[in-house]
Amino acid sequence: MSALGRVVRAGVGRRRVQTTVMILTTLVAVTASVLAAGLLLASQAPFDHAFAKQHGAHLTAHFDGTKVTAAQLAATTTATGRASGVSAAAGPFRTVSVRPRTASGSDVVPAGVDLPPMTVVGRADPTDGVDDVDLVEGEWATGPGQIVVAHGALPAPLGVRLTIPGAPGGDTLTVVGVARSVTGTADAWVTPAQAEALAPAGSAPTYEMLYRFRQAGTDAQVAAGRAAIAASVPKGALTGSQSYLSVKQEATANSMAFVPFLAAFGLLGLLLSVLVIGIVVSGAVGAATRRIGILKALGFTPAQVVRAYVGQALIPASVGCVLGVGLGNLLAVPVLSEVGEAFEGPAASIPVWLDVAVPAAALALVAVAALAPALRAGRLRTVAAITVGRTPGAGRGRLVRRLTGRLPLPRAVSLGLANPFARPARSATTAAAVVFGAAAVTFGVGLALTLGAVQSGRMLNSAGSVAVGTGGGQAPPGAQAVRADSGPGAKKADPAAVAAALRAQPGTSRFYGTAQAEVSASGITGATTVVAYQGDASWAGPPMVSGKWLDGTPGQAVVTARFLKAAGIRVGDTVTLTEQGRQASVRIVGEAFFTEGEGMELLTGASTLTALGLDAVPGRYDVQTKPGTDLTGYLAALNRALDPLDAVAMADSGDESSVIAAMDALIGMLTLMLVVVAGLGVLNTVVLDTRDRVHDLGVLKALGMAPRQTVAMVVTSVAGIGLLAGVAAVPAGVALHRYVTPFMGEAVGMNLPTSMIAVYDPPLSALLALGGLVIAVAGAVLPAGWAARTGTATALRTE
Repeated sequence: MSALGRVVRAGVGRRRVQTTVMILTTLVAVTASVLAAGLLLASQAPFDHAFAKQHGAHLTAHFDGTKVTAAQLAATTTATGRASGVSAAAGPFRTVSVRPRTASGSDVVPAGVDLPPMTVVGRADPTDGVDDVDLVEGEWATGPGQIVVAHGALPAPLGVRLTIPGAPGGDTLTVVGVARSVTGTADAWVTPAQAEALAPAGSAPTYEMLYRFRQAGTDAQVAAGRAAIAASVPKGALTGSQSYLSVKQEATANSMAFVPFLAAFGLLGLLLSVLVIGIVVSGAVGAATRRIGILKALGFTPAQVVRAYVGQALIPASVGCVLGVGLGNLLAVPVLSEVGEAFEGPAASIPVWLDVAVPAAALALVAVAALAPALRAGRLRTVAAITVGRTPGAGRGRLVRRLTGRLPLPRAVSLGLANPFARPARSATTAAAVVFGAAAVTFGVGLALTLGAVQSGRMLNSAGSVAVGTGGGQAPPGAQAVRADSGPGAKKADPAAVAAALRAQPGTSRFYGTAQAEVSASGITGATTVVAYQGDASWAGPPMVSGKWLDGTPGQAVVTARFLKAAGIRVGDTVTLTEQGRQASVRIVGEAFFTEGEGMELLTGASTLTALGLDAVPGRYDVQTKPGTDLTGYLAALNRALDPLDAVAMADSGDESSVIAAMDALIGMLTLMLVVVAGLGVLNTVVLDTRDRVHDLGVLKALGMAPRQTVAMVVTSVAGIGLLAGVAAVPAGVALHRYVTPFMGEAVGMNLPTSMIAVYDPPLSALLALGGLVIAVAGAVLPAGWAARTGTATALRTE
C-alpha cells in the first residue's frame, strides 16, 4: 500500500464518529433517491411495455349514432380524413350497454345472478393496428352466441353461458375467451353482427373509435387531440372519451404516490450529506493542522494532501452508497410487485443504470463538499502548519463572552452561550444541520397527519360507530343475487320499521341509509356504482374538495376528481345514467375525496335510483351513537329489536390501507435517519469544539469548575443554536409539506381537501419548534460527558 493509501486508511479508522456520520448521511440520501427515482421509472415500465406491444389507444372515444353515421366515422380513419394530430385510428365499433345474467353456474358464480352492467363492443378482429386485444385464454368470438370478456371485468370464466334480459330474441352467449385491452376499451367483445342483435329495438346506436396521436405524452396533448376529433364530427356527436393517461395513472397509482415525499426526503438527505460532510472534513482539517504540516515535511505534495482528505470522505460515503442502493431496492420490492401483477408480467424492478447513476451523483456531491476544506489543507504552509495551535484566537468571541457574563445566569451557562461566537462559521453550519433535521421532523409529522386523515376519510360511510345490514341476499362483489326466473330474491327489511327501531333505541344520535346499484354513466366505460343516500348524511359525507354536499334536492350528485377526469366533465356539468333503457340525469354539485371503488363511485340521492326503476330501499344504515354510549350494550339491545325485522347491527370497524401503513413506516424510518444524521453532525461539531478548547477547559477545571458545570457549559453551547434552528425549521417543514402533499394526491388522480393539508395548528407548531433544541442537546450529551470526565492535568497538558 502506498504512503497516501496508509494516510487515508489511518484517517478513516481514527475518526470513527466522523466516519459513521458520513456513512449514515449518504445512506439516507441514496436510499430515498433510489426509491423515488426507481419507483418513478420502474412502476411505469410494465404499462409502457404492454401499451407499446399492443399499440394501445391514446384516446377511446364514444359517439352518438344519431348525430354521426358509421360511414362518417370510418372516413376519419383514412389518411386523408384523419383529424389533425391523429397518426392511426380503428373503428367504428358498435357498442351496447347490457346487464348480463348467468344462465349456467360455475365455481365462481351460480346460475341466476345479475352481473354488473357492461359495455360490449362489436369487433371482428382483435388486432386492428390500434389497441390490439391480447387473448389471455380461449379464442376470439367469430360467430353468433359467442362472447369474449375482459380480464377481471366479470366473474364469468370460460364456458359460462350468459343471457341478456331485454335483448331482442333473448340471446344466450357463451364465454369463449378472456382477453385484455391495455387501456380497458371494453368489458366484453362480440362480433359486429352480434352487437347489432344485442341492441334493444329502437335504441339509438352508439359507436367507439380508437385513436393514436403523434404527440400524446401529456394531458394537454391528449386534450388537444380530443378537441381536433370533436371538431371533425358534427357538434355533440362526441359523447365521451377516455385518455390512456388516466388508465396508466390508475394502474400505477399506489407506487406513484410514494414518489413525491421520497423525492423530498432524498433532496433533504443530499443537502444534509453535503453540509455534514463539509463540516466533518473541515473539522478534520482544522483538528489535524499539525499533522498536515508533518505530512508536508515528510514530502507530501499539496495535491496528495488534497487527495488524502477527499479520499477520507469518499471511502465512508462509498460504503453508505452501497448500503443505500441495497436498502432502496429492498424497500421497492413490495411496492413494485403489484404493478407487475396488474399486467401478469414479472415484478418490476429498479433499472440497473439508476443503481449506478444515483450513487455516482451522490459521490460527486460528496467530493465537491470535501474539496473546499481539502484545498485549504493543501494550501497550508509547512512551517506554519507545524507551529500553529488549535485554540481560537483570544479576541474571537471576547465581546460576547463579556456581555453574557453580565447576565444573571450561572457562569457555566453564560460561557456556553458565548462559545458559538468563537467559531461563527462552524456554528452556522451546525445550525444549518439542525434546521435540516428539524425540518425533516416537521415534514414527517405533517405527512403522518395527512395520511391519517386520508386513512379515516378514504372509505365511504366510515364516520358512524354502528352499521345495520338489512338483508337482500349475497352475491359476488359487484353483482346482485336474483332468482333465475326473475322473481325477487331475499327481501330487505322494511325501512320504516328499521328506522323506527333506530329512533327508539336509547343511545342513537343520528343515522342515514344507503342503497347501491350499478348502472351505465355517460362518458364512463363499463359499470358505475351508484351510492344512493336516504336521510341527512352531511355529518358522515366524504371530505369535500369543492362544491357542496347533497342537500336533498333530486338530481344532485357528488364524485371525485378521478371520475371527473375520466368522464371529461367538471363540477356543474350533467351526467346521464342509464339502466335497462331508462335514463336519469344528475348534476355534479361537488367534488369529494374518497378512494372506495377506485374513487369511481357516484354519490346521489335515493330518488335517482327510483327514477331509473331500481330498488332504492336502503341495504345499510350507518348510525352515530351519543357520546358515552356503551357500544357493546347498545349493539345487544339494538339487535334484539332488529331480529324480528331480519336486520342485524354490528360495530363499524373501518378498513385499514396497507399502502398507507407502508407509507407511514417509510416516512418514520427516513425521518428518524435524517434526525440521527443531524444529531451526529452536532455531535461531531461539539467534539471538534471540545478538542479545540481542551486547554481552556483545563484552566476552568483548575479554577474550580465541577463536572456538572462542564456538562451544562457544553450543552448550553448548542442549545441556543438548536432553539433558533428549530424555530426556523418549522416554517420550512410546513412549506415543504404544503408543496409535496398535493403532488401525492395528483399521483393517484385525486385532489386533496384543504383540511388534509392544513394539519399544523399553533400548539403542534410550538412543539415542533422544540425539535431543533432536542436534536442539538441530544447530539451534545456524549461530548459533554467526555469533557466532564477529562482530567484537569490531562487537559492542561494538551495543546
